[in-house]
Amino acid sequence: MSTVVSDASASEPVRPSRDAEPAPERTGPAPRAGADGDRVTSPLLSASGLHVTFPGRRGAPAARAVDGVDLDIGAGEIVALVGESGCGKTTLARSLLGLVPPTSGGITFAGEPLSYTSRALKAYRKRAQLVLQDPSGSLNPRHTVYEAVAEGLRIHGCQGDEREAVAGALARAGLRPPERFFLRYPHELSGGQRQRVVIAGALVLEPELIVADEPVASLDASVRGEILALLLRLRDELGLSALVVTHDLGLAWNIADRVAVMYLGRIVETGTVESVLTSPRHPYTQALLSVLPESGTEPVILTGEPPDPSRIPSGCRFHARCHVLASGRAAAVADRCRGEALPVLSGDGTRDAACHWAAAGS
Repeated sequence: MSTVVSDASASEPVRPSRDAEPAPERTGPAPRAGADGDRVTSPLLSASGLHVTFPGRRGAPAARAVDGVDLDIGAGEIVALVGESGCGKTTLARSLLGLVPPTSGGITFAGEPLSYTSRALKAYRKRAQLVLQDPSGSLNPRHTVYEAVAEGLRIHGCQGDEREAVAGALARAGLRPPERFFLRYPHELSGGQRQRVVIAGALVLEPELIVADEPVASLDASVRGEILALLLRLRDELGLSALVVTHDLGLAWNIADRVAVMYLGRIVETGTVESVLTSPRHPYTQALLSVLPESGTEPVILTGEPPDPSRIPSGCRFHARCHVLASGRAAAVADRCRGEALPVLSGDGTRDAACHWAAAGS
């Protein structure tokens, strides 16, 4: 199968429109890393040299789903993790939450290494919460909204007024007055309301970080902007950090402070949202941007599917699909593209791309 991209994006940066998904002006904490990559504060969450490998069946090679990732998320920062389906971004997100133990590498949270004992993971998952893509699948159809939101409090044995905590979480998620929703069931709610209930279920534990996996993919276009605006408001009002997993660069443009573009288990480009999405350096990022309606360019074909993670090619892992290499524009570095591996990006907010062609100044 082929993916449609625009060759013109390699020389003419595409600026996605922020009008597609309305979002409030950002008034909360500043991004942790500036455009020049200078570090402002220590990261809240940090992954270093992270690998997640799944053994192959019947003697087949192991699949390197996450293959050496460095990634930081600052306090009050929203990072968008972007890439095609199958690139490893969901596995990475789940590993960062402690749901999938890494094969090697390390994760620190608030400066402390993540421990994988049952007690430590339970405490960590109170501070770092997951928001899933499909609210219908996330909610038990037999539980009322009150029970769905209160479940986390009961699992973690939280003290205090449960009713007040549930009401506060629902209100922060935009379901007001909250008492009106207590006894309603998921099937009685709209898709946007169900997603707000899922978000309230995370907020009730007062986490420092949420990981949102395609948080608006299953919603109507008219509701998407409302949920994105909610996530931004939570960042601004609560100082909440977020990792937003998405294939949609338009979404990243509207919500993220920083973008990490992932391909075949590795991050291939990272930087502030403004720098990456208005001046992409890696051909893969250019390809993802070129399919946005705002590109206004004629499409070309990016051939083939991403390689099998159990058979990662030598050299640049994108070279077999690279439209820049195929066009002959990267002839000066073609041998390096096909045979010389690239280093892991630092993931600390520095503007960078894992690309021989970009490194050569093209």
